[in-house]
Amino acid sequence: MSTNRREFLTECGKYLFLTSAAMTALDFVIDGKAEAAPNYVMTNHWWAMTIDIEKCIGCGNCVRACAEENNVPVGFFRTWVERYYVPDFPSTKVEVDSPNGGKDGFPDHPHTGGKSFFVPKMCNHCSDSPCVQVCPVGATFETPDGLVLVDEKYCIGCRYCVQACPYGCRYIHPEKNTVDKCTLCYHRISKQLEPACCEACPTGCRKLADLKDPKDPVHEFLRVNSIQVLKPHMATGAKAYYRGLDGAVR
Repeated sequence: MSTNRREFLTECGKYLFLTSAAMTALDFVIDGKAEAAPNYVMTNHWWAMTIDIEKCIGCGNCVRACAEENNVPVGFFRTWVERYYVPDFPSTKVEVDSPNGGKDGFPDHPHTGGKSFFVPKMCNHCSDSPCVQVCPVGATFETPDGLVLVDEKYCIGCRYCVQACPYGCRYIHPEKNTVDKCTLCYHRISKQLEPACCEACPTGCRKLADLKDPKDPVHEFLRVNSIQVLKPHMATGAKAYYRGLDGAVR
């Protein structure tokens, strides 16, 4: 089979184009912007988080790792841990504490009887996010791969989204005067790395999940366990899935 000069040059041009695309993707990865690279297809993913309450020991590793990875200002939290104490019947008074967001762990509990457990909390990256709906300038937005993010270049610090979030996961950065929150370490997961909180968890309580990946363990996790979300009556489409979440948690 013969090939003329025009066909030869056309085929070579295709390979040169592919090589250029590959080099461009590499440049994005090196710059830490893999989500914008041609080989990171956002619509191929739908990110979520699974949290196994029975595995959380309240060590605070996740809170510390998040703060260090994302330069979270002191006294503010992108993720935090709460401790719940549920007394024996007939008492119905549930006690909740979270000293310094659980960053330094927890002191011994003074109570006897009843039960206590830890609940990690964070942005739920809702698929029907109230925060997105109330933002007047579009600074809070949903990505094609299922995250809720904030573009601080457009944020005017009006605090509408802080008030709208039913999970209390947003705060105003004291220096930037813009909203800050959990991004699920987007700069890491787009490079096939775990979020800092998951990487630091010693018990595997927290797991990153890709709901569009049929091989992801999240599908078995959701199928074989009793799964809850926080404040289901809000119908936000929360994507932080809890195993073993007690009804006392609010």
